[in-house]
Amino acid sequence: MRNEPAMSAFQRASYLEQLAKSTVDLLVIGGGVTGAGIALDAAARGLTVGLVEKQDFASGTSSRSTKLVHGGVRYLKQGDVQLVREVGRERMILHRNAPHIVIPEKMILPIVEKGTYGKLATSVGLYVYDLLAGVKRNERRKMLSKQETLLAEPLLRHDMLKGSGLYYEYRTDDARLTIEVVKTASAYGAICLNYTEATDFIYTNGRVTGIIAKDQVKGKSYTLTAKKIVNAAGPWVDRLREKDQSLSGKRLHLTKGVHLVVPYDRLPLRQAVYFDVADKRMIFAIPRNRSTYIGTTDTDYQGELERPSVTRQDVDYLLQAVNDMFPNVQLTVKDITSSWAGLRPLIHEDGKSPSELSRKDEVFFSHSGLITIAGGKLTGFRKMAERVVDIVAGQLAKEEGRVFKPCSTHEIVLAGGAFSSAAAIPAYIREQVQRLHAAGEQSFDETVVTELAGKYGSNTEKIITAMIDLRNQGRQLEEAMYLAELQYGIQEEMVVTLRDFLIRRTGKLFFEREAIQHVYGKLADSMARRFNWTAREKEREVKLFEMEYQQVKTFY
Repeated sequence: MRNEPAMSAFQRASYLEQLAKSTVDLLVIGGGVTGAGIALDAAARGLTVGLVEKQDFASGTSSRSTKLVHGGVRYLKQGDVQLVREVGRERMILHRNAPHIVIPEKMILPIVEKGTYGKLATSVGLYVYDLLAGVKRNERRKMLSKQETLLAEPLLRHDMLKGSGLYYEYRTDDARLTIEVVKTASAYGAICLNYTEATDFIYTNGRVTGIIAKDQVKGKSYTLTAKKIVNAAGPWVDRLREKDQSLSGKRLHLTKGVHLVVPYDRLPLRQAVYFDVADKRMIFAIPRNRSTYIGTTDTDYQGELERPSVTRQDVDYLLQAVNDMFPNVQLTVKDITSSWAGLRPLIHEDGKSPSELSRKDEVFFSHSGLITIAGGKLTGFRKMAERVVDIVAGQLAKEEGRVFKPCSTHEIVLAGGAFSSAAAIPAYIREQVQRLHAAGEQSFDETVVTELAGKYGSNTEKIITAMIDLRNQGRQLEEAMYLAELQYGIQEEMVVTLRDFLIRRTGKLFFEREAIQHVYGKLADSMARRFNWTAREKEREVKLFEMEYQQVKTFY
């Protein structure tokens, strides 16, 4: 295992050259959380591994989810007991291995007249959920009366409320979780590359033995060879199966999920709420720092995969749902500060509505040897990866007589997660605040460092060190904070574009959109100097970010 992940954007081209020089045991196509999990599992078992992603890591579904590591309470409604058991256990493993970004969150499930769940069903359902998911004693469900519920959450609608169930979900930053998995895979020896598109497959005697990979940054194409290739491209898996001429039988059913962000003071919830909607679906309203976000929708999708958009119909649906449950709030379109739309790559089942489709994953085998993993959920990515790598390792063992280690990812601490337990994080934060104060930065309080630690975990100290250095060079405080994060992102998280940094590495476009309005130009200037961009290249980067900046508040 390397001491540091090989994830410097400056070395990206050399990593690609290195990957092109040898035949790896496994090449993974897709840099979302599933592909990243497969790369980590395989590398930790001793396989040589490459991973290519045609956009940025987590640029698809893995940055556009509800940002919860579900224990699976809603799957009980579908009678999916096995899925509840698995994701509940996986949630605890993730919390242990990445305590900085998988964090327990109180959730209220209101019981309302003619709602999805009555009092008995809610009580029994949450009790069964606690048992199946292996919920810790101090996080087990509590049933609240109407009065207790209103004390806990006064904004809830009074007239139809009968009580509630209080339980725990775990919140996360999906894109940060993905990049931490990618970095950990890299530390175990995997070569992971963003902006590297698999444009064609290479075959030897009818068997897939490699890909033509186009470097989207430099425009050069490479031949990458591998003994085994896994298609983990999320919403794009069927396009790769089509290239492989193996798109038959089961296929994807894409559904779109939309989330809206509003200022916290417009929806000042005391904890997250999971509530009924008139069409018998349920949605979340989740406070996060200075914002509250609401979602999600679940509608069939046939549009462009790269940039799914939020429609006015999506907005009206979610605002109506919130205003029905929290009648004193009365949100309007003008309150929305940001939004995102993500695609769920589910397995098609005839006659089922989007919300009825199973969230289970499936593995497809091509006549060429291409292995495809489809479906599944964020919470289950580690087990999905284990199943895929079991297959790959089994095939290599049979063909080459090699012996591989068993899966060990249940005990691998992810990048940024180097704490004895979640309980150690507050002391770490205080330690970093003391470092700043000792360096003369008295204006920093625990709030700022807590937000940094919620992104970078035990690597926060690297950001703090860079920030102190920049301040010593005479940089203004706010500028030093942004540049320290950017420097870390470029050197250790393969930040190649302004969008990588402001959307996926930091989430600032979604949750701090107004704050970045006056700084993204300066950040582009800094990146241009670091990467030697021409004026035209910098202008293009800024325009591409500005398209995203406008899209999150544009609804048709």
